[in-house]
Amino acid sequence: MLYFLIPVFNEEKNLNKLHSSITSVAKEYPRFYVFSDDGSTDNSLALIKTLFKAENHIILGDGSNHGPGRAFNTGFEWILSHSKEPNDKIITIEADNTSDIDILSKMLKMSEMDYQLVLASVYAQGGGFAETSFFRRFVSSVAAIIMRNFFDIKVLTISSFYRIYHVDLIRKIKAKYQNISEESGFISVVEVLIKGIKLKASIIEVPMVLYSKQRKGKSKMKVMKTSFEYVKFLIKSKALK
Repeated sequence: MLYFLIPVFNEEKNLNKLHSSITSVAKEYPRFYVFSDDGSTDNSLALIKTLFKAENHIILGDGSNHGPGRAFNTGFEWILSHSKEPNDKIITIEADNTSDIDILSKMLKMSEMDYQLVLASVYAQGGGFAETSFFRRFVSSVAAIIMRNFFDIKVLTISSFYRIYHVDLIRKIKAKYQNISEESGFISVVEVLIKGIKLKASIIEVPMVLYSKQRKGKSKMKVMKTSFEYVKFLIKSKALK
């Protein structure tokens, strides 16, 4: 089973394209769509119910805005309680269409080769940014360099939402750390990656071009706020020892 875990926060303008893209790939796999809402105030939830009425799906969330980390954690917990097969996989992806759905088949092939975590990577050879501001690229690059050196991370991309996890890896993370993610912000994806690395997960990267102009509306990530999250995370990083 493929579980698509998709955090949602006011993505009404992006959902039609998201539906057409993610329902048209990897059709040979049974799948379940898990939407983890982070307090959307637009028409996102009603539109999801309409667009995905023919697909197996669920919408999670308590109606409040807690941050993408909480949305991911809620989704992971739901999947762990419903997954029945050890070879089930969790695909995490943005709802704003900035990730390249066309590389999913390649990512799935890597996952089938017993890589427990497959990362879509803008920094791997062949990946990159399309029409993304220099400032955002610069901040992302600096943050990645600092984190890789501080935690001795060998992979190039550390903050991508677009990943495939073996469900057993998420189970091991929960068993070891009790909470899959403690962080509520965008830094949560870095936290989960580091926990996977510390558990000796087999990890591989697949090159991806990030298409910022595919998004309708503004990015939900605030660069300065996320930068402060990185600093605070480094200060309390002993919790990951």
